Amino acid sequence: MDYFTLRRRVMEILDPGVRSDLASKICDLSIMVLVLANIAAVMLESVDEIEARYHVAFARFELCSVIFFTTEYLVRLWSNGARFDGISGGTWRGRRSYIFGFHGLVDLISILPFFAQALFPGLDLRVLRTVRLLRLFKLSHYSTAVEDLVSAIYQERKAFIAALYLLAIAVIITSSLMYFSERLVQPEKFASIPDAIYWSFITLTTVGYGDVTPMTAVGKAVALLTSFMGVCLVALLTGIVASAFANQVARRRAIFEEQVREALRDGVLDGSELQNLDKLRVAFNLSEKQAEALIDSVRESMGR
Repeated sequence: MDYFTLRRRVMEILDPGVRSDLASKICDLSIMVLVLANIAAVMLESVDEIEARYHVAFARFELCSVIFFTTEYLVRLWSNGARFDGISGGTWRGRRSYIFGFHGLVDLISILPFFAQALFPGLDLRVLRTVRLLRLFKLSHYSTAVEDLVSAIYQERKAFIAALYLLAIAVIITSSLMYFSERLVQPEKFASIPDAIYWSFITLTTVGYGDVTPMTAVGKAVALLTSFMGVCLVALLTGIVASAFANQVARRRAIFEEQVREALRDGVLDGSELQNLDKLRVAFNLSEKQAEALIDSVRESMGR
């Protein structure tokens, strides 16, 4: 095995594994278990009694975790040099795509608190512990949920921005009306329009904590109007995101079906074609049953 092949093989092991790659599956499971254990440790450390009793164990576990995650980061950085060939950009293109990509930034942030604490001992440990919770995003290596959400909103960004614009208008109008309606009877809660924005936003988003409520008749009328506008706007935003997700799933299914159709032009799916389709299935977050159903559907449509 030459140097380039070794790097590519290591990259394949660290990337989400396909069904036939046992080493990659074991690597995926090991990292996920360690990430979840780290999240559990951070949560348990917030309990004073547990932290006082197991402080040394927590510290040793954190040290081992940082060594593991740092090694993982460096190995990913090294192996991603094989992601592109020389014609497509070569070693540094692959490494840059990892360093400045979402996954690379998450991997780096997951180890920074430990080194920040070592370099700056005066930093608040509670803040650093909270930052360590960002290690949860390392699971995005194996789930495209966050990327799917961002991508779906980006695809429908014009509609989403328009809805946010309507929300901003509603916040400004209702907070202004509430300020003029309630400022004389509740000067401590509605001292200014910026103070009223809190009430307006909480009401429009249908959260309604109840810590600030109108007392005048006009204020109650404004509250009714605000509540009605909030229901409409929340439904609008929810519909945009849901539609964006549905469109994205449909696009991915169409791309997967096209790849299956291309692979079936010779009438059979060989091992390499199945492996490529399995990688595409993992990238598109399709279950094995969904992929099999799509392949069967394409076979039937092509008479294969």
